[in-house]
Amino acid sequence: MKRAISKITLLVGMVLFGMSSMLSAQTEEYTLDGMTFGMPEAEVYTEDYNGSPVVGEYITQLPNLAPLDYEGNKHHEVRIDIIVQEIEVAEGVRYQAWTFGGTVPGPVLHVKEGDRITFVMKNRSDEEVTITEPNKGGSPFMQQVANNTYQKNKSAIMPMPHSMDFHAGTVAKDDKWRTIGPGETIKFDWIANYAGSYIYHCGTPSVLMHTAMGQHGVVVVSPKDGYDTGYEVDREYVVVQSEYYLTKGPGELYQYDFEAASANNPSHVVFNGHQTILHDQPLKANAGERVRFHVSNNGPSGTSSFHVIGGIFDRVWLEGHPFNEMRGMQTVLLGASSSATIDMIVPEEGKYILIDHEFVDAEKGATGTLKAGPRKK
Repeated sequence: MKRAISKITLLVGMVLFGMSSMLSAQTEEYTLDGMTFGMPEAEVYTEDYNGSPVVGEYITQLPNLAPLDYEGNKHHEVRIDIIVQEIEVAEGVRYQAWTFGGTVPGPVLHVKEGDRITFVMKNRSDEEVTITEPNKGGSPFMQQVANNTYQKNKSAIMPMPHSMDFHAGTVAKDDKWRTIGPGETIKFDWIANYAGSYIYHCGTPSVLMHTAMGQHGVVVVSPKDGYDTGYEVDREYVVVQSEYYLTKGPGELYQYDFEAASANNPSHVVFNGHQTILHDQPLKANAGERVRFHVSNNGPSGTSSFHVIGGIFDRVWLEGHPFNEMRGMQTVLLGASSSATIDMIVPEEGKYILIDHEFVDAEKGATGTLKAGPRKK
């Protein structure tokens, strides 16, 4: 009997040792081709936190992009909580959105190739969170939203499990992208191994519904050596195209239209979350300036044929990666979750219309304005 118990104990010990070795092997960092992989296991826990839903130095509200004022690689501490907000997406059209940080799309995170991000996210869908007032200890995003509430936010509650999927991250989805319930928090690390512009979105089924309900945003990963252009751009903007599938509800609010989403028949196709925002608040430049657009088609399902009426795209980097350069493009075709970084010379004073050249989408709202002033000599 003692021998049997000893053998069982030894066997269990060997199994546990093997499992421990496997776990340590899974979480041990390593480098390959100058990139870092093998992040520690994600943590899921509960916390007594009711502070700013968005925290981080380089997080902004669309169409703004925070300048990177550091050399080399940086370790970013980032928080983007999940909250429910009643928002306006077009005149007279409001619904209760599931959001990252309180807006649709969510905030823009700007990092540099090779940076490490420690990310924290609390599922606060079961509590009312106000984002329209200045918030201490937050991010540039929080101040910008407080100063520019173009979606006319109102706090709301709709408890629901959610998750975060950063396309810019190279990690195991079953660990880092795991679903958390209301009141839970997840924390994990990832490395921005590849330059480019990347969507993030909720990965909890139905992914179509969670994304269409508003859970998506953009991470811009600037190349560590920049783009090989020989010039500096004068203006830099982030433009996100996305779709809403909404139908009139029994009350004043609109609600998610399952059948329309399944048929890929959006009620609205918009830039930066609102049907008229880029006309009401046009992007600005001057004649002779170089403007850089980081354009992401966040879908969730449609394609985008991004065009600027009156302009030619001088240089285009597909997915924002510096190796994927093209020249002299009239239109950039972007599938769902695809992106491009686009440089354009503003030829003269006047108005230039940003548009999805798939005109059925343009007529549903996918248009905007770049307003150009006179050339400054």
